[in-house]
Amino acid sequence: MMSRVAILLGAGNAALAILFGAFAAHTLRDSLSQRMLEVFHTGVDFHLYHSLGMLVIGLLLITKPTNKLLKLAVISMLTGIILFCGSLYLLAITEISWLGMITPIGGIAFIVSWALVMVAFLYRD
Repeated sequence: MMSRVAILLGAGNAALAILFGAFAAHTLRDSLSQRMLEVFHTGVDFHLYHSLGMLVIGLLLITKPTNKLLKLAVISMLTGIILFCGSLYLLAITEISWLGMITPIGGIAFIVSWALVMVAFLYRD
């Protein structure tokens, strides 16, 4: 069940990342400064990388469907996408500087998610 959720979230977020990238390339390029466009693109890049990561975790969950660490990794990765990428998207569009303080929290969530995947495979079930 959680493998299905992870795969759906991964695929959906990958599509969203591509959509946001296209939006930036075709709509935002003339309205954002070069620096803010780079910030937005950083959000898109990390959004896509971690969407693919969720897909991988979903596939891993097929082999280890009861592994709690992999399930937590999905939640942590989704949290990272929302906080890291979401804060960068909003920062780029609004230039509200305090949004940049949220970004590292999302980065920590990404690191935690990958560490959880690693620990899930350090020990045999």
